[in-house]
Amino acid sequence: MFRKLSIVPRWIIFLIDLAICGFSFGFSSLIKHNLTFAGINLHDLSGNLLIILLINSIVFINFRTYAGIIRYTGVQDALRICYAIAMSTSVLFFISLVASNSGGALFFSNVTLIIYALFSFLFLISYRVLVKYAFSYLRNYKMDRKHVIIYGAGEAGFATKRVLEHDTTNNVNIVAFLDDDLRKVGKVVDGIKIQHISDLQTISLANNVDELIIAAFNLHPSKKNELVDFCLDHDITVLNVPPVDKWINGRFSTRQLQTIKIEDLLEREPIRINNEEIQNQIKNKRILVTGAAGSIGSEIVRQLLKFDPQTIVLCDQAETPLHQMELELQDAKTKTNCFSFLGDVTNYDRMEELFNLFEPHYVYHAAAYKHVPMMELCPSEAILTNVLGTKIMADLAIKHKVQRFVMVSTDKAVNPTNVMGASKRLAETYVQSLHYHQIANLANNNHHTTTKFITTRFGNVLGSNGSVIIRFKEQIEKGGPVTVTHPNITRFFMTIPEACQLVLEAGSMGKGGEIFVFDMGKPVPIVDLAKKMIRLYGLVPGIDVDIKYTGLRPGEKLYEELLTDSENTLPTYHEKIMIAKVRQNHLDDMLHHFEDLFSLAKQKDGTMQMVAKMKELVPEFVSNNSVFEQLDGDKAAVIEMNRAVS
Repeated sequence: MFRKLSIVPRWIIFLIDLAICGFSFGFSSLIKHNLTFAGINLHDLSGNLLIILLINSIVFINFRTYAGIIRYTGVQDALRICYAIAMSTSVLFFISLVASNSGGALFFSNVTLIIYALFSFLFLISYRVLVKYAFSYLRNYKMDRKHVIIYGAGEAGFATKRVLEHDTTNNVNIVAFLDDDLRKVGKVVDGIKIQHISDLQTISLANNVDELIIAAFNLHPSKKNELVDFCLDHDITVLNVPPVDKWINGRFSTRQLQTIKIEDLLEREPIRINNEEIQNQIKNKRILVTGAAGSIGSEIVRQLLKFDPQTIVLCDQAETPLHQMELELQDAKTKTNCFSFLGDVTNYDRMEELFNLFEPHYVYHAAAYKHVPMMELCPSEAILTNVLGTKIMADLAIKHKVQRFVMVSTDKAVNPTNVMGASKRLAETYVQSLHYHQIANLANNNHHTTTKFITTRFGNVLGSNGSVIIRFKEQIEKGGPVTVTHPNITRFFMTIPEACQLVLEAGSMGKGGEIFVFDMGKPVPIVDLAKKMIRLYGLVPGIDVDIKYTGLRPGEKLYEELLTDSENTLPTYHEKIMIAKVRQNHLDDMLHHFEDLFSLAKQKDGTMQMVAKMKELVPEFVSNNSVFEQLDGDKAAVIEMNRAVS
């Protein structure tokens, strides 16, 4: 019922303000005469009061002190009243000064004016504040009181406090600010004490805290994890303040406060890349990105735009995602010319048309099939897209004198246990052999330029299409169960922007022929990831949402390898990027084998022979939990079968 009260008309506020000013003047006159009526001339008092009301009416109309809604009084309203009182008092002082010098009867003593100004301002503000808090109390007295801690005693933290106080949908009590900065600890802001992060447990237990809001944008990931773990253990909801660039007109609303995401907890220290070197290479260049509508390809495009290339060609066979990416780039209003090119990397004629049309300087090859179980079911597609598609793009890069060809690979290419990983390893091998073949023939053919082929290899990226995290979110929101393939399975994770930054950095530092391996940090147990995501939703694993083990999928490993140890890699100037030590293959031999492999991939009943051929070309390819495990029993038989086929 209280919320249905109408806003008081402005003329009523105007009359109340005038009445308060009149009362303040009368009260100031009484104080000047020691709170007695003996020395007060009622005739003079009424004349002076009439002048004050007239002057205040003019001032208040000009300053519009009555225009604000009382229940939402803020600093701007207080300043407006302060200016109005200062103006009216100055006018009264001027009138009094003129009257006294000219012998007039109208006179205001300086003491009376000072007392009048102070009391007018005090009473005008006080009644507004009282009304504001009365409304706040009546609005919230039936709501459950929510006790909140704000982490971050900076501008974002103070803005969060103001937003929460003006939120009419919640009854919020801000218990404390938390901060690591010892210079701030112990100080008080708007009646709220700033305390050290080490006091979190004491504060939360003493005040029965319901929420912790993180209002710090440079919080170290380990500290963020520590905060979240504590809050999850004590049933405290954790919320994030949105980045400043998402605030509207310098402010945000409580609707923008978001629960902490698992992606935020898997982040690591920001990667520092050599932007100047990348800028020197990319600026004013024509760049082709294959798989440009995918998770990695689209982010590569976004990051390339920062370095002012002349043209970016977005090539993908997926029409709708490519169209969406095109719309995104139109909204970005970039100076770079961006062209969408619908085409399949396995279609040589279509790709040659692309190269003839745009003549790119750089190629970032991200187009690939990546889902392990799907490629176990359709191995020929893995060969045609991941291997043949890469071969076509690499061959055309040489033909059209592309300066750099950067291939995006995967950690599943290391000791592959599935067709997808083996196909990516074959693609890696081809582009590497192609580079060294150019070097060997450089002098004989009198070539002055070569295409630098560079391969980048990393693990799972957070939020990519088909990511386990997206799958878990969907399952939790449906009420479960959350499906995990094995209780001991682990994976490396990296954010998409982080992975693409390293791709650009590796692509710029590469001399050609390298396979760059990224430092993915520590592997994450998937079951722990699932449990933490369930808890972030405010649910209890095993009670609110079950975790179900489904068994390893075809071709799936318990853990992935990146070969980042010192025995298998060489360091670079970037601590996050290493060069993998891998064997080199002769290009002529590979071409002979690839002809057989592609021929088998196009046959209706050539699947087993094709996979057997892959195992011959990639000796470390040993299938796991797959129908192709039977091919690993006798390597000699495998080789003999491939020879018979060829």
